[in-house]
Amino acid sequence: MATLFNPPLTAFPATNKLHLPSPIAARKGQIFVVRSDAGMNHLLSRGAHKSRTPKLLTNAVATKADSSTSSKAGHELLLFEALREGLEEEMERDPRVCVMGEDVGHYGGSYKVTKGLAPKFGDLRVLDTPIAENAFTGMGIGAAMTGLRPIVEGMNMGFLLLAFNQISNNCGMLHYTSGGQFKIPIVIRGPGGVGRQLGAEHSQRLESYFQSIPGIQMVACSTPYNAKGLMKAAIRSENPVILFEHVLLYNLKERIPDEEYVLSLEEAEMVRPGEHVTILTYSRMRYHVMQAAKTLVNKGYDPEVIDIRSLKPFDLYTIGNSVKKTHRVLIVEECMRTGGIGASLTAAITENFNDYLDAPIICLSSQDVPTPYAGTLEEWTVVQPAQIVAAVEQLCQ
Repeated sequence: MATLFNPPLTAFPATNKLHLPSPIAARKGQIFVVRSDAGMNHLLSRGAHKSRTPKLLTNAVATKADSSTSSKAGHELLLFEALREGLEEEMERDPRVCVMGEDVGHYGGSYKVTKGLAPKFGDLRVLDTPIAENAFTGMGIGAAMTGLRPIVEGMNMGFLLLAFNQISNNCGMLHYTSGGQFKIPIVIRGPGGVGRQLGAEHSQRLESYFQSIPGIQMVACSTPYNAKGLMKAAIRSENPVILFEHVLLYNLKERIPDEEYVLSLEEAEMVRPGEHVTILTYSRMRYHVMQAAKTLVNKGYDPEVIDIRSLKPFDLYTIGNSVKKTHRVLIVEECMRTGGIGASLTAAITENFNDYLDAPIICLSSQDVPTPYAGTLEEWTVVQPAQIVAAVEQLCQ
């Protein structure tokens, strides 16, 4: 279960007006780091696992807090409805929160995440924009600089390549280049991924593009529960956050708590505890991994499955503890193999936990080809459960 936290925030009445905050109203977050005894000495034998002087892990996150929820009943929502509920709750709580993007207003968004928000909050807080990603993304960044908390929707994540300059040179860097004078509390979100025969241009996975931009956090939702919790956390964050949603997961249904909850933006989720191998995944591939896990259990393997959720920074606390237990790592992603999230994750594990590995890390990624339009060919470009089973068998030999 993911950690719940409730930052101290002042409640605002629901309104359709935008309010600029005073400087003293700025909220301050807390950052924690974790120390690990993971060694960097590659000359040690794999079986030694000797303790080391504690080393600072710059990408690590806080020690876990109590993650229990008190809800017994809850209510069922589809993933896109959970995103909408989280967004609506934050708009009611804080009048500085606003939405902008193509068709987000009275049409309700291309996947209906913003359906019903324009009549409730007005056209100023739910702003339909022209087909001009670079312009309205820049407008959102400027709004964030003045104290608002905009959510910019890309109708398709691939379209945000047109706004790459704004996201890279402004969104990620202005806090630093202004000497801390500006904060950029903006959320950039939208659908992406492979699986709907949308062709190469509309099947982009932009995690690999954005991960190298300094100053930006990235998270990927995979269930209605974490979609809502991550949406609320991203809106409350003082940092720019990119929230990745998968087009094939919008109609997933899950029962979520009735009471308010907010998840950590820097924490992975333990999906299935195990002993033999650590499988790290996120987004749609979580379900391919769990399908493979059923076969692996029948074959006598006990895989530990972790949904990393936080694509930047990585939760090296959870990942490291799992590696120390299983000593084997399989990474499964839908991102491209070259320069993808899996490559960065492999490097992070090798640098911090190499002494605990009893086998080389295996990374299963999408093929480095434009995504075909034909359904059968499209399926062949992404990782399938049978490949995951074969990789685990290879690791555990």
